[in-house]
Amino acid sequence: MKKTIIIVSILMVLVAVVSFAGGGGQSTTSGKTTLKVLNYTDLTVANAAAFEKWMWETFLQANPDITIDKEDLFNEPFHDKTNAYIASGNVPDVMYVWPSGRSTGLHEKKLLKDLTPLIKKDNLQGKYLPIALDPSQQASGYQAMLPQSITASHAFYVNTEVLDACGLKPAKTYAELKAQVPILKAKGYETIIMPNKDTWVMQSCLFSAIAGRFCGAGWEKKILSGQAKFTDPDFVAALNFIRQLYADNVISKNALGIDYGEGPGLFATNKSAYYIDGDWRVGSFLTDASTGEALIKPEKQKKILVTVFPDIEGAKINKTTSTILGVGYAISAAIPEGSAKEDAAWRLIKWLLGPEVLSRRLETGGLATPTRTDVDLSKIKLEPMQVAVGNLGKEYTVGTCVIDGAFHADVYTPINDGLVELGLGQKTGAQVAATVQKAYDTWKAKK
Repeated sequence: MKKTIIIVSILMVLVAVVSFAGGGGQSTTSGKTTLKVLNYTDLTVANAAAFEKWMWETFLQANPDITIDKEDLFNEPFHDKTNAYIASGNVPDVMYVWPSGRSTGLHEKKLLKDLTPLIKKDNLQGKYLPIALDPSQQASGYQAMLPQSITASHAFYVNTEVLDACGLKPAKTYAELKAQVPILKAKGYETIIMPNKDTWVMQSCLFSAIAGRFCGAGWEKKILSGQAKFTDPDFVAALNFIRQLYADNVISKNALGIDYGEGPGLFATNKSAYYIDGDWRVGSFLTDASTGEALIKPEKQKKILVTVFPDIEGAKINKTTSTILGVGYAISAAIPEGSAKEDAAWRLIKWLLGPEVLSRRLETGGLATPTRTDVDLSKIKLEPMQVAVGNLGKEYTVGTCVIDGAFHADVYTPINDGLVELGLGQKTGAQVAATVQKAYDTWKAKK
């Protein structure tokens, strides 16, 4: 009996050792490779729930040797969780990330794997737009993530139905836009709705474009190289323009109390003539295939134009917007090279950023300009607002930087906060610029 117990104990130890060694450091479930995934999704958007279900279930059906342990989060809860992972130094196997901006910590701490060897191994170089595979576009300085789109973080949505009701035409200049405020107000309409309670929205979806207009293309590079400062007159003028927008009631101070999720519904119900958001927001207005309902029905979508902010007198350049590589997915740098887990994670990345998924994202309104070169647009049925967003590139001649993609959080956070203070009339552009320059100098000294 004693000998039997000893033999059983030895066998149990051997099984444990084999299980650990066979895993190669990866989690396994019944012989399967388990991937921990942090995913970003807004399930309130039309088609989002059905799309996510299809995307993940289709992958698992085609890859029965893989299981996925997935967290789905949106907006600030997602970023809070990402920051917690960064602080721990232990990130999920596959993550939804930005090329810079809110994901800068992941890039700077080299927590993401360089995908270049995997891309070359599978000869994918020609399958993506060149900018998508340009390492200089990412905060890491290497191919830390594969982006799904090219993004215009500023789009100017125009409701011609509201304008027609007031006897107005789309404003071509800021002076025209300002002159429309009292006419729209008399009819019970806001001029521009912009959900600015979340402080990133003003910075990313409007001020980045405005800073580009006043400071010129490549202005961020001049600051980063020491050739310019945030306290220079051009940047101060851009800040003061935002203050003027609120003072002129072109954007109401009430915008500072509107949550990001509320904006599309307000615009869809004709509360304003104009709406400002990113090009990605078009997905919120489209028909939900599961219900047949749309926030803006296709027939009414024909009355929505998508362009860029009107020309501003005194700006260096006009007819511009702010552009950046879109979001995508990355693999944890902790996963061993050549391991079963790396193979599983890479198969997932190739699916998530492959032509089938990106075609479906485009069709359901999840993106405007896919990075894959083999997406066949002729086979995709698009609603009028999707076509309008797809043609946004014809509405501007220059793409300038998105601030939270060009600068560290230590720098863009005081810009975000300063934009709120400008809206409330608590500070001038010069005061905000001084705060931002001090933050920049402090950040630079720590590098």
